[in-house]
Amino acid sequence: MNILSALVALSTLPLVLSPGLGLPTMAATESPTSLAANIEAIASTLQPGSNRVTFQSEGETLVGTLYLPATYQAGDALPAVVVAGAWITVKEQMASLYAQKLSEQGFAALAFDFRYYGESGGTPRQLESPAAKVQDIKNAITYLESLPMVDSDRISGLGICFGAGYMAQVAAEDPRLNAFATVAAWMHDAESLDQLFGSEVIDQRMQAGLAAQRRYAETGIVDRVPAFTTAADPIAAMTGEPIYYGNPTRGSIPAWRNDYAVMSWVEWIQFDALAVAPQVHTPALFVHSDGSALPENVRRFYNAMPGPKQLIWTEGNHFDFYDQEPAVNTAVAAIADYFQTVPSSSR
Repeated sequence: MNILSALVALSTLPLVLSPGLGLPTMAATESPTSLAANIEAIASTLQPGSNRVTFQSEGETLVGTLYLPATYQAGDALPAVVVAGAWITVKEQMASLYAQKLSEQGFAALAFDFRYYGESGGTPRQLESPAAKVQDIKNAITYLESLPMVDSDRISGLGICFGAGYMAQVAAEDPRLNAFATVAAWMHDAESLDQLFGSEVIDQRMQAGLAAQRRYAETGIVDRVPAFTTAADPIAAMTGEPIYYGNPTRGSIPAWRNDYAVMSWVEWIQFDALAVAPQVHTPALFVHSDGSALPENVRRFYNAMPGPKQLIWTEGNHFDFYDQEPAVNTAVAAIADYFQTVPSSSR
């Protein structure tokens, strides 16, 4: 079974303004006095609605959209959410949709392009690296902490599809996250990958990924396949019917690049989203359905984590939760209510 079929069937640096762009970004060193002045300058550039922002993650500049409530005024201390969308996606897809809707519920919500994707920096392009994405989320939290309109004790995380596994690992490792939620979570381990795709296909992808890693190390050439195709291609990221990906009215937007670095398979296959569950003490909400990916794995994660938790089982297929109603509004309402009722961090 291919991934698409499986989805259907089941040291902080101070901030300054980027010259010429007026975008928040990072500087190497700065005095406390000038830092305070720059923070005020940044605050004055951020307005209700969508704001283009940048921040640093391990030497790469990441580009995001910060959504602020329509009622936002200078001096507000807002709860905040960092949103991670599905794998191989860009901020303009489901991450921005959820961020915008959460801002309408009173949150400062950040959607951003992970390194190697969209407008953000990093090479090779279109590399799906779980380790890099987890670190990018942590640096997005650092960025939100630096903003004067954000209550740093009330920063939460939302992971959609594969972003759920990344956000869960952040929750296990980073105490700054006050709570997290998942929507239509894809959480695999080695056993579930074998069950979904078969060990032969998994081995084929692993061997292709290892060969691509070697070629890149030796020549700098990146082996690439489609991120989505309707053709039968076991090395492509996803194949099948153009329900979301491949559909220009939904997921195939101009900002999205239909391209996948083959070397990604090595780290992606080895990523085990279920392994961190016993380490998660951060309050968590899971929104899922029988029609979403790997429902039993969501239940396994939920049962294994020791922290406060809530499970909401609703209706809809996996891709409904990306951009369709009522699935999206149902999820957003549950997430907003949960994040608003979780006590602020006591760290």
